[in-house]
Amino acid sequence: MIRLIPSLPALYVIARVVWPMPWPLPLKLGLALVLLAASQYHLWSRLSSGSVFAPEFPRPVVILFNWAFGAIALAAPLQIALDLVALVSLALPGGGWTIPTAARAAVALTSALLAAIAVRQALRVPPLKDVGVAIADLAPGFDGFTLLHLTDLHISRLFPGSWARDVVARANALDADVIVVTGDFIDGSLDARRADVAPLAALRARDGVWAVPGNHEYFFDADAWMRHLEGLGIRILANAHTVLTRDGGALVLAGVTDRSAPATGHPGPDLAAALAGAPAGAPIVLLDHQPAQAARAAARGVALQLSGHTHGGMIRGLDRLVARGNAGFVSGAYQVGGMRLYVSNGTALWPGFALRLGRPSELTRITLRRAAQSIGMPPVTGTRAPDM
Repeated sequence: MIRLIPSLPALYVIARVVWPMPWPLPLKLGLALVLLAASQYHLWSRLSSGSVFAPEFPRPVVILFNWAFGAIALAAPLQIALDLVALVSLALPGGGWTIPTAARAAVALTSALLAAIAVRQALRVPPLKDVGVAIADLAPGFDGFTLLHLTDLHISRLFPGSWARDVVARANALDADVIVVTGDFIDGSLDARRADVAPLAALRARDGVWAVPGNHEYFFDADAWMRHLEGLGIRILANAHTVLTRDGGALVLAGVTDRSAPATGHPGPDLAAALAGAPAGAPIVLLDHQPAQAARAAARGVALQLSGHTHGGMIRGLDRLVARGNAGFVSGAYQVGGMRLYVSNGTALWPGFALRLGRPSELTRITLRRAAQSIGMPPVTGTRAPDM
């Protein structure tokens, strides 16, 4: 039953941080057991709900698990760094460096403190991030048009109904022209999350609330969730589009399903179907939960793609690993051919690893401008564009 890989960092911390400390044996044994139990957080989550993605413990317990799991994840590399220094010192004149007890204690305290900060950063209601995007051929009536981009809400025991109400209140106060959600609304079954998602029915924008599914919806009966979200007034663009109009001008808002959909027998992302019948010449804004296929969207003439999924990499440094699994896209603005891609750090994140250091959550307000009146994201072909 014990999952070996997550236990390895805990075993390393036990062997190299806890066991060498001058503490009573019962204390060291107790800490070792606590660390091993915390390392199995995802196993306990599966046992609580049948899914590793939906821990169904009381919220304080989920918070404590994330803190302890995060402390282990941070302590292991810090101690490895100390051990490498000690190893290298063996080759230096004067013999090897012995790691002092104070250094091991510093590793433990630093990792515990950083994990607490990271969990706190993850749990907050996100601040606003403003991003301007210049779009060629944008009709004059859409100059200054605002899209409020939400993504990766992961409504769950960790991000419950009270948190969702606060997010909705902040979102509505921004008075955007349209609200878009690029998937991963939930973690949990419809029965478990029905009350927690109820506040989403209060989302309001002049041109409505539009969304696409994320990969997590497909873990929990996507069909039932899509019907329920539609019932809350959130219109789902599953390989479909809508046309927004202003003063005779048009803007196409399209959406595709998630790349993971075929694994559960659902239609995969189909941009051709999503754009079928769209008015020629109208700029296209595409909602796609995952950013990895941005090059395909750019080749189809999409002007702007909005994505999430990566959570911004969660921790600076770790984001480089996350980028490798997402075609290099992980956080912020990119130029992909003639298309702008914006990858949000996310409104929340998966409760199985709810830590943020250097990659803050965000509510992203995208302001569209005609190409001659750009207010942000200067062209940087094929690379990440600077954040505002």
